[in-house]
Amino acid sequence: MKTLLQFVLYLLVALLAIVLGVILGDYAPWYFAWIVGTVMIVLVSAAGGAWFDAQDAEAARR
Repeated sequence: MKTLLQFVLYLLVALLAIVLGVILGDYAPWYFAWIVGTVMIVLVSAAGGAWFDAQDAEAARR
């Protein structure tokens, strides 16, 4: 539960940073795209890792 709360806290800090960047900066769209792209890469990597683990567990079960 502690990890979930830390994740939510960091997510809120990141969202605040994005909102401030959009409001205050001229380069905010670039930073927004960079952050969204980074998050997508991490999520796709995590999904691939979970999929690989599931396939490995299935192969070991057989």
